[in-house]
Amino acid sequence: MSFDILSNNERIPDHIFYRNFWWNKGELSEKAKWEEITLPYVLAKGIDIEEYEKRTEEFNIHGCWEWSNREVLIYELPSMPHEVCIGAITTEIIVSCIPVMQTNTKIYSFSSTRTRDRNRGKEADASFRPKKPAVTAPNGSDGNDHPWPNLVVEVAYTETLDHVEEALRYWLSPGRAHDCIIVKIDPVPQGQVPTRMRAWHYCVSAGIGTRNSPPLVTEFEFGTQDGTGAPLNILQGQPQYTISISLTCLYHDLKQPMPPTPPVQIPQNLLPDPILLDFYFVQRAITEAFDIH
Repeated sequence: MSFDILSNNERIPDHIFYRNFWWNKGELSEKAKWEEITLPYVLAKGIDIEEYEKRTEEFNIHGCWEWSNREVLIYELPSMPHEVCIGAITTEIIVSCIPVMQTNTKIYSFSSTRTRDRNRGKEADASFRPKKPAVTAPNGSDGNDHPWPNLVVEVAYTETLDHVEEALRYWLSPGRAHDCIIVKIDPVPQGQVPTRMRAWHYCVSAGIGTRNSPPLVTEFEFGTQDGTGAPLNILQGQPQYTISISLTCLYHDLKQPMPPTPPVQIPQNLLPDPILLDFYFVQRAITEAFDIH
């Protein structure tokens, strides 16, 4: 099947036509040949942020599209390693916070809630925070007064590390998130098990950083092979493969009740400090997702 562009009577390639389906209809067609694109890919131009947000909500698009300078850009394509990794890290965080689930210090998962500033619209792969007070408009995560998350998780599979670094600067700009976990999984051919996986943890309290270089707490490889192809044997509970989230960071800017209600305290009697995220379980989730025999 082929289609004509009426304005100049030239035939548009089928794969270009089907790529437009994702923006126009929310359909991710195999006929679009997504495996051939170079990221970032411009999906639509001349789009205001309200239309972008309307479509991402209508089509339930999370973590793949971004809005910048009136363009809708694809930075990540849907994939099993990407989604399983997000789910595994989110599970680690939620399970760690179960003791406060029914208290006034509950940690809320905002998943991939949309955020925006004057120049960009973006969603984290996962995000978390306690109850926080409103911020001064228009500095909020919604472009108004909604508070920003304290902990953000970004996972890259098809996404490039260059863009991940841009996202990091977005999240850790002054007055926004407090901690950011970045994971990069090196892509492999369809059906193969990823082998190289890397993690970084950044925290604005970790030291002196700059807008272009936020403070790095830790980084490590946690796949089954490192960058040279040498095998890695990751075991449960090894400190060099964990990320530590301080309760002071997780509860940054905790909302306080109005007097005479007593102040709310960080629940150090209920949660370990710091909370440890063991990436042995993240690696295991990703590799076992491919074990179907």
